Amino acid sequence: MAAAANNRSKVWGSFSKVNDKTVRCKLCGKDFAFHTSTSGMQAHLDRKHPMPSATQSSMDAFRVRKLDSRRAEKITGLMTNMVAKDVLPVSFVEGAGFRELMAFLEPDYQVPCRKTTTLRLEKMYEDKAASLRKLLCAAEHLAITTDAWTALTTESYVTVTAHYFEDWKMKTAILQTRAMPERHTAENLANVLRAAAEDWGIADKIVACVHDNASNITVATSRHLEWESHRCFAHTLQLAINDGFKLNSIANVVGGASRLVSHFHHSTVASEALKKKQVIQLKEPHRLIQYVKTRWNSIHDMFERLLEQRWTIAAVLSDREVTKVSDARTLDLTDANWHTMEELLPVLRALKLATTALCSEKEVSVSVVYPITAALLSRHLKRDEGESPKVSEFKRRVSESLTSRMEPENTGTAQKAAIVASFLDPRHKHLKFTTNAVKEAVHEKVRDLLSGLRVVSGDESGPAKRAKPVDAMVSFFGEDYFMGDTVTSDHSEIERYTNEEGISSSQDPALWWSLNEHRFKNLSRLAKAYLCIPATSVPAERVFSAAGLVVSRLRSRLLPKHVDMLLFLNKN
Repeated sequence: MAAAANNRSKVWGSFSKVNDKTVRCKLCGKDFAFHTSTSGMQAHLDRKHPMPSATQSSMDAFRVRKLDSRRAEKITGLMTNMVAKDVLPVSFVEGAGFRELMAFLEPDYQVPCRKTTTLRLEKMYEDKAASLRKLLCAAEHLAITTDAWTALTTESYVTVTAHYFEDWKMKTAILQTRAMPERHTAENLANVLRAAAEDWGIADKIVACVHDNASNITVATSRHLEWESHRCFAHTLQLAINDGFKLNSIANVVGGASRLVSHFHHSTVASEALKKKQVIQLKEPHRLIQYVKTRWNSIHDMFERLLEQRWTIAAVLSDREVTKVSDARTLDLTDANWHTMEELLPVLRALKLATTALCSEKEVSVSVVYPITAALLSRHLKRDEGESPKVSEFKRRVSESLTSRMEPENTGTAQKAAIVASFLDPRHKHLKFTTNAVKEAVHEKVRDLLSGLRVVSGDESGPAKRAKPVDAMVSFFGEDYFMGDTVTSDHSEIERYTNEEGISSSQDPALWWSLNEHRFKNLSRLAKAYLCIPATSVPAERVFSAAGLVVSRLRSRLLPKHVDMLLFLNKN
């Protein structure tokens, strides 16, 4: 009977009976003499195997695991990587909550201090930088993008990114985000970019530098540096669109719409009334969108949302319990303004689509710049019959601004990397978007580039080959007599390339080149050099989002070199 009582005790969940006088602990395997009481067994559990709860019968609630050096190193590595990947302050390793968590999960693990974690991050940075250097060394050509930003601490930083092909797969890397306390003059910016190129060993590989339309960086790259300067097409397009919005007739519509939206954003009574009217009129419960000058396409979004909610807005403005007569007169838009917004919306939608196409993907090649420009000028910005003078003038202003900035029909444009890239893109190689004069100028430019490639190739391969005995006939006629005609060969390759059908816009040009590289050996080298150039400086700008988390109020004293290190680790 006593034995039955003992078997019913919860302590027996952690012990097994060896014989009538001996029991064995299931957790550590130790044997104990057993008489009639389980108090000794309970004392052993309390002393050697403390449980998180009073339930001792569940073996799943307890796990024996010793912390060895290899596991401790793995934990430290993962924790260090977490700092970089999740943009955490290094000081979080000294936080009381984190240390309590680690003490519960791994009682024997010693959490490293802030200084040790920083040293670990520096070592991780050195290893990844060394790995990136090898990849950049293997790339024959690459492009860079750059942009400047100011941190919360008012320190100025310049970011540089690299873009290149590796086995016809586009690769992107953040090279550096360095502090620039000097004035942002063209010469100083050029020095920063040149130093970055030399530091990473890519100075002689850069084909083009993509940047915004600021005059200082434009002068820096076009006059002080040897690689081509390419202005961000998204910025260029936005500047042309803004020129259209400067028209008084359009600016008045934008201003009136913006005031109306501000009223609903600042008035709790009006915003709540709008929600109720949306329910009554079965409209989507959408909030009105405000125009922000620095946010692209926000005017389109504001117009679109206002037109969607036009009648719910009118119901709120006509409700005297919500809106005063004086406010309604000031805020209510005229029918002409509503009509102008409605007419402008398709035009703005096309411009937004072009901007989104440039910025939405991770990498958009510069080869699409002139095809998009041509499509906008010939279709979306072309005057339509029956449209209002306001909309026609807006189209004309944007079209003229874009044309003057891009010069799509100027034969000098053929020297630019953007239109050369269009020719090397099998989707646009026939250059249907431009004139015959520009086409011929582009072909001539490509022939010059191919000639330069031949020279470089000969210089590089010469020293690597063992000198061969000179044949008597070769000595008599000369080596050039037996070599093929380089110009004719280049002509033939260009002709074969242009005579073939292009691929659809949905196909990947890099994939096409990977399959046809053997057929166009020289052109494929040019394609690798020019198709890696981004259409915009967005890759550099994307660093800013992470930068705002790195240089925050929790890390206002972070050293510039550690800002560079954390952004490099986070983005690479």
